[in-house]
Amino acid sequence: MAGAPRVGLVGLLGQGNLGNDGSLEAVLAYLDAEHPHAILDFLCTGTDQMMARYGVPATRIRWYNAQTKGTGSMAALATKSLKVPLGMIIDVFRIGTWVRRHDVVMVPGMGVLETSLPLRSWHTPYSMFLVSALGKMFGTKVALVSVGATEIRQPLARRLVVAAARLAYYRSFRDAFSKDAMRRMGLDTSGDAVYPDLAFALPTPRDIPAVPGMVGVGVMDYYGSNDDRRQADQLHASYVEKMKNFILWLVDNGHSVRLFTTDVHDERVMGEVIAYLRAQRPQLDPSQIVAEPVSSLDELMRQIASVDTVVASRFHNVLCALKMAKPTLSVGYAAKFRVLMEEAGMAEFCQSAHSVDVDRMIEQFKELEGRSPQLRQMIMERMAANVRLLDQQFVTMSALLFQSTEREEAAAGH
Repeated sequence: MAGAPRVGLVGLLGQGNLGNDGSLEAVLAYLDAEHPHAILDFLCTGTDQMMARYGVPATRIRWYNAQTKGTGSMAALATKSLKVPLGMIIDVFRIGTWVRRHDVVMVPGMGVLETSLPLRSWHTPYSMFLVSALGKMFGTKVALVSVGATEIRQPLARRLVVAAARLAYYRSFRDAFSKDAMRRMGLDTSGDAVYPDLAFALPTPRDIPAVPGMVGVGVMDYYGSNDDRRQADQLHASYVEKMKNFILWLVDNGHSVRLFTTDVHDERVMGEVIAYLRAQRPQLDPSQIVAEPVSSLDELMRQIASVDTVVASRFHNVLCALKMAKPTLSVGYAAKFRVLMEEAGMAEFCQSAHSVDVDRMIEQFKELEGRSPQLRQMIMERMAANVRLLDQQFVTMSALLFQSTEREEAAAGH
């Protein structure tokens, strides 16, 4: 349609992280409702998956997209040392060509301004910088929508992330912590809004009964943060061992367990936990430990609906549990978990994946169960405002990002 707004969506999408894909789903629902004539495409990591799912074009976000866990041979390292800088140059032209084709480019949520998990400067920080800088150059409106941020220590990643945010046409943060982190890194955030994580705009499944005594446990393939690379394997082994011990305590005390996650990379840990439980308790009834794959946050929330209580390590496991007013224990890997739990009134039910204390987890879990009715009511009341706030953001975005383009479309139709 002549004059229809051309909208590009950017992020680590289609690579098996359901939290990222869920944020995208919320923005797609907004676009479908408010700007149904928009012409969409993606700049993302999982191009084949996105094209198959949505039937629109998708471009790879990085020309050189080496796997994070590959061979360590000298030949591989030499190849990487050549391809990374070459890819950074090529991406200026690739991403510039892509950005220039659009009226609006949107980054739908996600932690694109943080390094809570291991990440190199030439990955997301550099890609986000290019998108914002080239948008500024070509007059494309780049919008960072309810994004997460952390204060970054690595100098290059820090400069790239701050520049990406500064050059964006519109930006909002998913919590005050993220906004303050960017302020501490030198960005003027005085005009920036704070809105909830976009996943709160997704519909909540209804009328799914909880199985009495069933506990949802979300595990992850945890290796620490960017600052923990030297002890990554040790942190991973400790985290997995302690989660196994806690889950064993659950089944020994009469609970059934549903394992879940929001990232395909965690499925290996889920398998390891199940194998451990079967080995330690051969007589365990199959119904006491359940693990079924999910392909969307909607499917995850349907699984969460079937449990009484949640203990989880992935951010959107915790978020979806709170969205559904489930008493929740967060075993998180970054400050954003505590911020989210504080907003829900659940700050006392937090632990760090970096240093899990199983005995304390057990005590926290017992308190969750004992106070379940009161906690459910409090969480429900605390979370109720999030959908309204996101609706406000969508109205603001329509006025800022689309109004002039759609006036031109209307004029062209006469």
